[in-house]
Amino acid sequence: MLSWATESLLEDGRAQSDIRQGVTLEVMGEGFSMGPLTEAMKEEVEAQSLLGHPVEWTTLGEYLEHLETRGVSPNVASFVGSATVREHELGAANRAPTEAELGRMQQLVEHAMREGAVGLAAALIYAPAFYAQTDELIALARPAGLYITHLRSEGDALLEALDEFLAIVRSAGVRGEIYHLKVAGRANWHKLEEVIARVEAEQRTGLELTADVYTYTAGATGLDGAMPPWVQEGGFEAWRSRLRDPDLRARVAAEMHARTDRWENMFELAGAENMKLLAFKNEQLRPLTGKTLAEVAAQRGTTPAEAAMDLVVEDGTRVGVAYFTISEDNLRRELALPWVSFCSDSDAPSAGGRFLQWSNHPRAYGSFARLLGRYVRDEKIVPLEEAIRRLTSLPANTLRLSRRGLVERGYFADVVVFDPDTIQDHATYDEPHQYATGVMHVAVNGELVLRDGEHTGATPGRVVRGPLWSGDASAGVAREG
Repeated sequence: MLSWATESLLEDGRAQSDIRQGVTLEVMGEGFSMGPLTEAMKEEVEAQSLLGHPVEWTTLGEYLEHLETRGVSPNVASFVGSATVREHELGAANRAPTEAELGRMQQLVEHAMREGAVGLAAALIYAPAFYAQTDELIALARPAGLYITHLRSEGDALLEALDEFLAIVRSAGVRGEIYHLKVAGRANWHKLEEVIARVEAEQRTGLELTADVYTYTAGATGLDGAMPPWVQEGGFEAWRSRLRDPDLRARVAAEMHARTDRWENMFELAGAENMKLLAFKNEQLRPLTGKTLAEVAAQRGTTPAEAAMDLVVEDGTRVGVAYFTISEDNLRRELALPWVSFCSDSDAPSAGGRFLQWSNHPRAYGSFARLLGRYVRDEKIVPLEEAIRRLTSLPANTLRLSRRGLVERGYFADVVVFDPDTIQDHATYDEPHQYATGVMHVAVNGELVLRDGEHTGATPGRVVRGPLWSGDASAGVAREG
């Protein structure tokens, strides 16, 4: 339900880390989607890319068709990102859209839905999505049918962020899903029960609400999650430039060390000793991979906040980081909820080639096998049949996918054969590039992509489109200009 295979599929369409766990559909677009893009946005995507693939498309539909044409093993789908349509019209400005701009943003959402997007997605802790107010999100969600969100806070302002999510779903008259349901930061762990109670109370009133989770106690994002949104206004280069200004650096460092409910301070929620560095673009920085931010700061003789700012400046990217903020007990509680499906929140790499230049979160290779091995078989938190329902028909129904998610006559043959007694994840935070085992055969659209545990090289994946698709992939396409 949450994949970041957007770039890894361009590098290697086999998606081996996921196929070897039985994944047959990558659903992308958490807040930022691969379309619609302006020329400036294309340049930004290319500049931030670790893999360096050129952006040869403009709209979201064109991107998905580009993947299918190149050849991919899994099926692909995407939400349209609220930050994407905002940036398309406003750039990275921290202001509300004018009435005309909001109208154009709504049109971009409508066009993406006609191209086959499965809904509207937001990731509200990140700039520029953070700059959007609730009324803007309501307006964008209305034409989408489904609103899915990384809540504005999963920590100190979690309950207030949940209120905003519920208000958007109610006011827009749409279905709602919470991305990677969790509570971040030890001081907030007790809030989970109230979150569950509120969601289930709203479900009883008729709201269609669901969530998804990954099966680990660390999330992963960039160092942008550790710095206040104001310093990021204007895009990456503006952020990077401010981090070179001594006065602004002092202000950023002070805010990084202050507990707040005004923005999601991942630096404070995790602590530098619980921030593991995963991915650098700058080859000279790659020896730091696997170290914590605290270790790098000690090595450099500086503070963790200063080290974080220096790394962004030196790498020219937001830098990949794992943040350990989640309670294992809370994770088990979430896994048992009948309205929760599953995600990796990661790319879909292969354990070879250029992917080995960087570390990764183990969820890229193990999130689903870990569910079926550790939490279903070993800990018996979820019965096997229920876990399968929540890996298949629950997300297919949430996304309103046609003829997917069940073994039925006339349905597409996306079929997984695995051994429940042996399925196992092997990836760790120190050695993440390790495939899961126990999945024997995987068919996508009736063609085997995994046979006897080995990838066949087949790429039968197709674009899977949402219920508002016009039936013509080019219909209503919104192009720059």
